[in-house]
Amino acid sequence: MLPRERQLPSAPQGNADALRWLRLGGAFLLLLPLTACEHIELLNPKGDIAAQEKTLILVALGLMLLVVIPVMVLTVVFAWRYRASNTKATYAPTWAHSTSIEVVIWTIPCLIVTTLAVMIWETTHTLDPYKPLITKNQPVRVEVVALNWKWLFIYPDYGIASVNHLAIPVDTPIEFKLTAESMMNSFFIPQLGSQIYAMAGMRTQLHLIANEPGTYEGLSSAFSGPGFSDMHFDVAATNAEDFAGWIAKVKDSPLKLDAATYQTLEQPSIKNPVTVYAGVEPALFDTIVNRFMSGRMSEMAFATSDVCTAQTLPPIAWNKN
Repeated sequence: MLPRERQLPSAPQGNADALRWLRLGGAFLLLLPLTACEHIELLNPKGDIAAQEKTLILVALGLMLLVVIPVMVLTVVFAWRYRASNTKATYAPTWAHSTSIEVVIWTIPCLIVTTLAVMIWETTHTLDPYKPLITKNQPVRVEVVALNWKWLFIYPDYGIASVNHLAIPVDTPIEFKLTAESMMNSFFIPQLGSQIYAMAGMRTQLHLIANEPGTYEGLSSAFSGPGFSDMHFDVAATNAEDFAGWIAKVKDSPLKLDAATYQTLEQPSIKNPVTVYAGVEPALFDTIVNRFMSGRMSEMAFATSDVCTAQTLPPIAWNKN
């Protein structure tokens, strides 16, 4: 006689329900920190550009959730209503089409896409990083050079520079001109908005403004090698008086940023301390941008001279013999 198969004891229903609710509670606790906007710098703007970008993000997210949330809810509703044990639900295995449902599932997404397209068209022009900001205060010009792996800020109107520290006055437009020493980097101050790339041999622009005093974090948001994780800088937004005091303090520094100092500074290094320079080589930023163009200009000039010479040479007389 064959022995009967033994059935494993099943877990009590109460314990299974408790375990399920425990898992759900754990998932909720893990997601809870994401709801604190104070810990998400992008959603805690301190400047007008960042505030407009936050509004754009939230509005776009809300419009997309108009589709996502009903779909998620209806998935659960349909699964519950048309379960096998519900004999009251209509059983229609040959159903294939409903005009009213087709109208709903196509009209709503088309309206959302149209709304997003119009909104993005308008904000693309409004938040153009090259577009100057108009205020009653004169803008402050800052030339930014992405080095490996540090940031160099040059203030051409004041003849000073700093490494890994950006000081700006509040309620004043900041006109950035950006380039990179070698590898491409991405300049980003989340609480002020508008990330933009910095590339070697190219000049890009960015206009930002800080409306509240404070110290904000700046970073590179594009991977650029082993020192990328430490490529941060502080942004000190202060009132006009404190900004003028910082300028005066920097001008007392014994360091000068000349060509020789820059050649040392541009060497790859990690975790550089904040350094300020009281003097800057004239047109240093333009020199950095154009340093890769000198050889090309010489080649172009040489090629042009060759073409001109070839055009002026007399035709070759071939000897038919």
